[in-house]
Amino acid sequence: MTEGKNYSGQLVFGLDIGTRSVVGTVGYRSNDRFYAVAQRMKEHETRAMLDGQIHDIRKVGETVRQIKEELEAATGRKLTEACIAAAGRVLRTVNVTVDSEFAYEKEITQEDMYGLTSYGVERAYERFQKENDTDMRFYCVGHSVIHYYVNHYPISNPEGHKAKILSAEMIATFLPDDVVDGLNKAVELAGLNVANMTLEPIAAIQVAIPEMYRMLNIALVDVGAGTSDISITKDGSIIAFGMIPMAGDALTETIAKHCLVDFGTAEQIKKDAGIMKEITYKDIMGLQQSIAKDELLEVLDPVIESMALQVADKIKELNGGKSVSAVFVVGGGGKMEGYTDRLAEELGIQKERVAVRGGEVLQSVEFLEDHIVKDSLLVTPIGICLSFYEQSNGFIFVDFNGQRVKLYDNNMLAVVDAAMQAEFEKEGLFPKRGKELNFRVNGKTRIIRGQLGEAAVIRVNGEEADIHTPIRRGDKIEVVPSTAGEAAVVELGDLNEFGDVIRVTVNEKRIDLPKFARVNGKLQSGYYDIKDNDEIEMLNYYTVRQIADFMDVMVDDRLHMYVNNRRADMETHVFENFTVSWAMKGTDEDTWLTNRERGEMAAERAEREKLTEYGAYAAMEEDAIDEEPEGTDQENRKKAEPADGGAVKAKEPPRTIHVLVNGSPVSMSGKPSYVFVDVFDYIDFDRSSPQGACVVTKRNGQISRYMERVEDGDVIEIYWEK
Repeated sequence: MTEGKNYSGQLVFGLDIGTRSVVGTVGYRSNDRFYAVAQRMKEHETRAMLDGQIHDIRKVGETVRQIKEELEAATGRKLTEACIAAAGRVLRTVNVTVDSEFAYEKEITQEDMYGLTSYGVERAYERFQKENDTDMRFYCVGHSVIHYYVNHYPISNPEGHKAKILSAEMIATFLPDDVVDGLNKAVELAGLNVANMTLEPIAAIQVAIPEMYRMLNIALVDVGAGTSDISITKDGSIIAFGMIPMAGDALTETIAKHCLVDFGTAEQIKKDAGIMKEITYKDIMGLQQSIAKDELLEVLDPVIESMALQVADKIKELNGGKSVSAVFVVGGGGKMEGYTDRLAEELGIQKERVAVRGGEVLQSVEFLEDHIVKDSLLVTPIGICLSFYEQSNGFIFVDFNGQRVKLYDNNMLAVVDAAMQAEFEKEGLFPKRGKELNFRVNGKTRIIRGQLGEAAVIRVNGEEADIHTPIRRGDKIEVVPSTAGEAAVVELGDLNEFGDVIRVTVNEKRIDLPKFARVNGKLQSGYYDIKDNDEIEMLNYYTVRQIADFMDVMVDDRLHMYVNNRRADMETHVFENFTVSWAMKGTDEDTWLTNRERGEMAAERAEREKLTEYGAYAAMEEDAIDEEPEGTDQENRKKAEPADGGAVKAKEPPRTIHVLVNGSPVSMSGKPSYVFVDVFDYIDFDRSSPQGACVVTKRNGQISRYMERVEDGDVIEIYWEK
C-alpha cells in the first residue's frame, strides 16, 4: 500500500480476479466510511481463467498489470500491494458422518467433541481426495457440525450427556492450494505483493451482511456469470460454502437462441430488460428487431425456475436440510426480475426475505468518480478492500513444532486447526489407550481396552495451553504428543464366567469345584494370562480323575468308581449336581454307598439271584458291564447253588429276539435270554463321552435298569438327558 497525500487514510488496492474480468478498486476508510477513489474493470482477452481458477498465469498477470497502471495514473500514486480473493466456485464442500464409540458409557466432554470433529475433517479430506483423484494439496477453510447424535439420537449439545456412541453429521469446505499459489503468482508478475487474501463469498458478506446480522441463519447468493456461489452464516460465523454451475450466462444463452443474436448482444438485451419495457436489437442477419420485456421474461421463466430450484436445494443441503431465515442476493445474474420471488417460493419463506443487496448495503461507501453507480455488482470488489482492515479471513503462518504452517484465518483458529493442517496425528493430541486385548470366550468375541495414557503437553508462545487455545499470526506452537497407556492384561480367573463353580456330591459330601478352561486346546488355570486372539472354552465338567486330584485322594486299581450310581472309570465326565462314589474291591461296598445307592445295589442283586434260579445268570454274567465284586456275595451264592452243580433246571438253548431301539429294528441273538444292558452291544452309543447329565434308559415307556429282562417285541429308548 502507499500513502496518498490528498487522502485522509491509507490507500487500499483491491483486486477482484474473476472468470470473465478483473476489477480493481483503490480507496481508503475514514470514520467508518469507505471512499472508493478509483475503479477500473478489464475483461480477459482469452480464456485465461476457467471456473475461478487461473489457467494462464502470465496472461492474467498482464491484465492485472494493465489495471494497476490505469489506477496509478488515476490516483497519481504508486501501488505496490494488493488485496485479493479466491473465487467461491473453487471451494469444495464434503458432507460426512463420523462415530466415536467408547469402551463403556461415559459423560461426554468438550475434548470428545473436538476429537470427533477433527476426525470428521480428516475423513472428509480423505473422501474428497478419493473422489477427485488428485494429488493437489487442499486447505480446510471451514467446517461445521450439522447434527450431533448421542447413542443415535439427535442432541444439539452432547456435552455432559452420557453416551456409548457419539456421532456427528458434518460439512467441511476445502480450497485447493493451486488456486492460492496461482493468484499469488499472477499478482507478483504484475509487480505487486499480496497484502491480504480472503474468499469472495466472505468478501461479499463483509458488505452485504453486517456483523450484527451474522448471528442469524442467513444465506448469501452471489449470482455471477458461470456459477452461483452460496455461503451460510450462523452464530456469528460462516458455517458453509457451496456452488451450483448455473448463473447469468444461462440466461444470456437462452436470450441468444431465442432472439438469434450473438452472446454480447444477448448480454445487452438482458441488461436492458431491467430498465426498458420494449428492447430493440439487431439479429445476426442485421435486421432490426424488438421484444417486449414480458415476452422475454416468459422465455426466461424455465431457466429462472431451474436456477432458483437448484440454489434452494443447495442452501437446504448446506444448512442441515432446512431453509434459512433470509437470503441476500448479489451479482448481476440475480437482478433478473422474478428470480428472488421464485427463490423465496422454493425455500418456503416470505418474498420480502429474499432480496438483491446493492445500493442499500453500500450506504457507507462513497465513490469519488462520477461515473460509478452503486450496484450489487460492486459488493464483492468493495468487500475485498474492506477485508484489509479486518486483517482476518485471510491466510496466516504459524510455527508448529518447528514447521511453518499456512492456515486460513476464519476468526476461530485454535491449536487443533494448526495440528490438522500440519498433518499431526489426531491421536497425538488426546490420551491414547494401550493395546487392547481381543479373544473369544465360548465362541463370543471379547475386547478388553488398554489403560489411558498421559494427555499431550501443549504450549503456545511458551505458555501452557490446550487444543482449544486460540492462535494468531506468527504464534509458536509446541506439542509433545500424548502417550499410550499400559496394554490390557487379564487373567482367566478375572473373567465373570470363571467365577462360577461346579457343585457335585462325592461320597455324600458336597464339593465346590473351581472351573477350568481350555485355551487353544490346552487346559489352563485361573492364573493364566490371556493373550491376543486366544480361543477360550469354559469347561462345565470335571473327570473323576480331576475330582480325585482336587480332593487329594490316591486312586488305584483297588477302587471301583461310580457316577450317578453307575460304574465309571477315571475319565468319566462329571457335570453339575452329579454324584460320585468309590469303594474298595473285595470289601463290603455298602460301607461306601449312600442309602439310595444301597437300595439300588440290593435290587440288582435280587434280580441276579432271581435269574440264577432259572439257570440264566451264568450266560449273562460275562456280558454285564457291572463287574460283581469278589467276596461275601459270591460265596453266599455258591452256598445257595444245588450240590449237583445246577440240576435245578436244564440250560436253555440260545434264541433270537427282535426289539425296536430308538425307532430302529434290532435283532439280538446268541443267548437264551437278554437283559437291558445287552442292547448296547447292538447299537452305536458312546457312553465314554457324556453329552448330558445322565443316560436315560426306557423299556416300553417305563424307566428300566440295566439288569432288567428284555423280551421279543420290546420298544427300547436310550438317550442323554440334557
